[in-house]
Amino acid sequence: MTTSERFQVLRAGERPATAWLNGGGVTREVAGFPVGAGLDAFDWRVSLADVASAGPFSPFPGIDRVITLVEGAGMALTVDGTEQLVDAPFRPFAFSGDATTECRLLAGPVVDFNVMTRRGRVEAAVDLATAATTVDVPDGSTALLVCLVGTATIHDTSIHGASVDGGTVDGVELARYDAALLDTPGTYELHPDGTTAVIAFHTAP
Repeated sequence: MTTSERFQVLRAGERPATAWLNGGGVTREVAGFPVGAGLDAFDWRVSLADVASAGPFSPFPGIDRVITLVEGAGMALTVDGTEQLVDAPFRPFAFSGDATTECRLLAGPVVDFNVMTRRGRVEAAVDLATAATTVDVPDGSTALLVCLVGTATIHDTSIHGASVDGGTVDGVELARYDAALLDTPGTYELHPDGTTAVIAFHTAP
C-alpha cells in the first residue's frame, strides 16, 4: 500500500490469498472498512476471488452483495432456489448475503469481483468505467477504484506534484487489479485504458 495526502494506492501484488474453508477457491481482499475488521464486523468489504470449483457460497446475514464476473466463462448462481446466469463480464449482479446461494461453473474456473456492504449502515453504487470520467467524493463518502482490465490513470484535480508510487498524486497509474482508495473529499479524474470498477460508498439513510 502506498499512502499520499489525498488517497491510498493498493497494489495487487501486496495482497495475500485466503483459501476458502471448502477448498473451492481463494479470496484476496482489496480493501475494507473499518480497516482490519473481521468478516462479522466490517461495514464494507471489496475482494477478488478465484473460484476453482462448484459449491455453496458462505452465508453473510445482514450483508448486501454485488458480484461481477472478471475472468472465465461464468457461473450459474442459484439464489434461494432461483437460477441466475452470471456469464457476461463486467455486468454487476446484486443479491442478498442472507440468501442460500449455490455456484455452478459453466466452463472452468473464474475470477469474480465482490462488493459487500452491511445493510442499514452503508450503501454502495458499483459502476464500470471504460472511458474517462470524473469521480466526485463528497464529505462523509469514500470511493474505491479497481482496475479490472488494462490500466488506469487517476488525476487529482485538487493537488499537484506530490510524490506517490507510480507517479505524482495528479497522475497515478494502476495496473490490472491495483486499486485506489479515495477517502478525502474532492474531485478526481479517471482515465481507464480497459475497464475500471468505480465503487461509491455512503452512509445508509
